[in-house]
Amino acid sequence: MKLAGIAWAGLLLFAGAAMAQDGDKAIARTNISLGTATPGGGFPVYGNAFAEVMNAADPALSIQPRNTKGSNENIPLLESDQLDIALIAGEPAYEAFMGIGRPATKLKILTAMYSSPGMFVVRADSPYKTIKDLVGQPVAFGARGSGLPILSRYILDGIGLKQDEDFKSIYLDRAGDGPAMVQDGRAAALWGAGIGWPGFAAMAQAPGGARFIAPDAGEIARVRAKHTFLKPLTVPANSYPNQPAAIDSIGSWSFVLARESLPDDVAYRLARTLHGQEGALCKKLPQACETTASNTVAAAPNAVLIHPGVMKYFREAGVVK
Repeated sequence: MKLAGIAWAGLLLFAGAAMAQDGDKAIARTNISLGTATPGGGFPVYGNAFAEVMNAADPALSIQPRNTKGSNENIPLLESDQLDIALIAGEPAYEAFMGIGRPATKLKILTAMYSSPGMFVVRADSPYKTIKDLVGQPVAFGARGSGLPILSRYILDGIGLKQDEDFKSIYLDRAGDGPAMVQDGRAAALWGAGIGWPGFAAMAQAPGGARFIAPDAGEIARVRAKHTFLKPLTVPANSYPNQPAAIDSIGSWSFVLARESLPDDVAYRLARTLHGQEGALCKKLPQACETTASNTVAAAPNAVLIHPGVMKYFREAGVVK
């Protein structure tokens, strides 16, 4: 059975010899498996848009999104060559690159996805106004295995709070379950991150509306002093319904990572196709407007972590020297 599973995985990941029709010409198709996360979260939305734009731009590419448990499952799946590329939140990526709590990974960055400013959302009629108001309350911190609970743990630690001791922490089986829990009172707040995040959108569009709670300026300074890899980020005004003012917070960049063994020519082709379609991806999904070559270079903790095939494209395109 184990050998059969390995064989199946090999067929899934390396079936690059499939043929696609382009007019009257048959062309070799490169199949790429893309790990996302649980339904109802931001990663499946992004992954589907990414695949649709890329597949439409290059008929020889067949990027196939696959729901997973999120970043913490995607990393070992990439490391064992069970996925070709996958979406990884900033904090799990940072810990994997730095070897925090595990051996340092050899995975490579294909592209930066988008910035993820973290914050809580509550019902508009909620009495809670600050993070410390939520202490002792039931809070949904995101799906098990996703990067969201890791981001919140770092931020709360920076302001002197412990996620599983100071809050009644709730971890979801499905990211999409969070908004309903806040609406019906099972949770006082929902933690999330990013612009266009489905959980925030669902809360903001619900009857009665919602309010956001982010770290204040003093809390942001304390977090940055302790966890320097986190960056000040802003959610622009009107990113969500009834959100007239910009919200300052803190967070990191999410990435599309590639397995170490992804061939340089495949990574090059993916980068060339992706960054040739930045406008189309931005039009399809607002948060994907941040998926640019320049943002990838700026967001990478170190340029050596970017896939060599991607760097070849960046040099040819003049993004790096």
